[in-house]
Amino acid sequence: MKIQNNHTFHIPVMGLAYTIDSPIRIAHFGISSVVSITDDDLIEKMRAFYSKKFSLPYQEITQKFHDYRAERITHYLNLMDTIVNDKFEKFKTELTESKSALENYIALLPNKSDVKKTLQKFIDEGICFKDALRKFLEKNSSLGEIDVNIMTKVDKDNYEGKEKLPTEFNDAHAALRGFANSNLRSSVVLSAGMNPRLYSYFENFPDFFPNENAFLKKKIILKVSDYRSALIQGSFLAKKGLWVSEYRIESGLNCGGHAFATDGLLLGPILEEFKTKKTELINATHDLFVKALEIKQMPIPKEPLPLKITAQGGVGTAEEHEFLLENYNLESVGWGSPFLLVPEATSVDTETRKLLANAKEDDFYLSNISPLGVPFNSIKGVSNDFWKEKRISDNKAGSSCPKKFLALNKQYDDVGLCTASKKYQDIKLKELEENKKKLSLNEFINQKSLITDKACLCVGLANASYLENGMDIKGQQQGVVICPGPNLAYFNKEVSLKEMVQHIYGNANIVLQSDRPNLFIKELKMYVDYLRNEVNTLTNDVTASQIKKWNLYRNNINQGIEYYQNLFKNTSFLKNNQDTINQQLNLYKAEINSISY
Repeated sequence: MKIQNNHTFHIPVMGLAYTIDSPIRIAHFGISSVVSITDDDLIEKMRAFYSKKFSLPYQEITQKFHDYRAERITHYLNLMDTIVNDKFEKFKTELTESKSALENYIALLPNKSDVKKTLQKFIDEGICFKDALRKFLEKNSSLGEIDVNIMTKVDKDNYEGKEKLPTEFNDAHAALRGFANSNLRSSVVLSAGMNPRLYSYFENFPDFFPNENAFLKKKIILKVSDYRSALIQGSFLAKKGLWVSEYRIESGLNCGGHAFATDGLLLGPILEEFKTKKTELINATHDLFVKALEIKQMPIPKEPLPLKITAQGGVGTAEEHEFLLENYNLESVGWGSPFLLVPEATSVDTETRKLLANAKEDDFYLSNISPLGVPFNSIKGVSNDFWKEKRISDNKAGSSCPKKFLALNKQYDDVGLCTASKKYQDIKLKELEENKKKLSLNEFINQKSLITDKACLCVGLANASYLENGMDIKGQQQGVVICPGPNLAYFNKEVSLKEMVQHIYGNANIVLQSDRPNLFIKELKMYVDYLRNEVNTLTNDVTASQIKKWNLYRNNINQGIEYYQNLFKNTSFLKNNQDTINQQLNLYKAEINSISY
């Protein structure tokens, strides 16, 4: 039986590469992290790299294999599982033989941990290390979860020659199969919204259904932005006999990667709704779950299975971390972007890590570079910008598109093109040139920029791992794309794993920028700015439906501000900054209501 994890934070997925091997680095400390299983090419290269590093057998899985994508993912996850478990056993032995190792491990644990308190007694009282300590560790220490992420929208059809392959060979479907066939006992984190076809595919794998002991070998985590989305998606899966074990709430804007803005719903009110309706959510989905299992003639749990509520996005201090846990009854809080400055935890090349450490608030922005057409968190000065601009100036805009994970646009090709590809941009630029006489100079420049601004995320988000590990990068030079959340602006140096974890738990303090706003205030500002930008950049005539949407957005923001005013008044959270907080809330209330459309 798996032991409850001792840590109250987790490291979410970051890009394609930044957490690609995080479990190998930190799972033996009990820290959970999430691996992207989108890029099977990167995964295969990482499997070769770690097989060699740990002297394990390796046989390449080439694209000539019938189900190569799923096979690559399965074999990498199995390799990771083997390495992590071996490191864990050696680590427990080290803890029984080295007082300094034990002290360092204790320093990583949260202060409220009973395990931490007991281990400290072992040192203080000098209890025999070899026997009693080993028995205690076997019972009370656990590995961090090796969870995986599938972005549901990255699920294009695939072809063999000109013949379209069956649906199960779609990108996300194959990734799910790769995880389902692995030895892992962990979770798949589904992000970017509901994909009914993919969700239905889960029914093909027994590990996602409870056994006679109500145990799930593999679990489902949904990354959601609000309660309504959680209820809809959770119910859809429950009707198939699939239980959602965790709802991972992420700030719509104060996060890394793609930014999926809500209709003005702010993180605090969203968490409050999950807190008050958790039992309702469990009961509603449990009833559907049981009915589906009855129809399938599968074992039925006697009571609802465990359900966790966690959150992530913009957390930066121990006070914020503890408040989220206590006030909203969360099981864990995600810390993502700050760990990009921790070489022991994430895979980032030296040049990019220095860029992140030195970046200021104005260097972080929402960009137009994603081929998905969704705002994308970016930072000025990445090497990808240099190479992209060079191609544009050489009249060779666009990427060679070697991986095609985002080749989803079927406007000009039934197979699909990526909007960052040279093929697609050549067509759009030609169309633009033909319509040049109908446009003003500014309109022409703006439309050209919208076309050529798209970046090859498939390559750019993977290159950091190749550079860090000294691997060859073949093909067109793309440089590195990285997608940190704006919260990283307030962290300004590389730190050790121990320093970061102690910062999270309030046992040390990484010196943050003195003007760092509270996570709720930062997110509020971003939502106000988002509406203003959307109104200012709309070039077409404003429609009645658009005005209705903006009014809903503004009303939700105002309700959120009222919620925060009551929250800060009735809790001790940020008590020393009450006057400043109230001034900021009033300022943003005035700003949101002054935006005219």
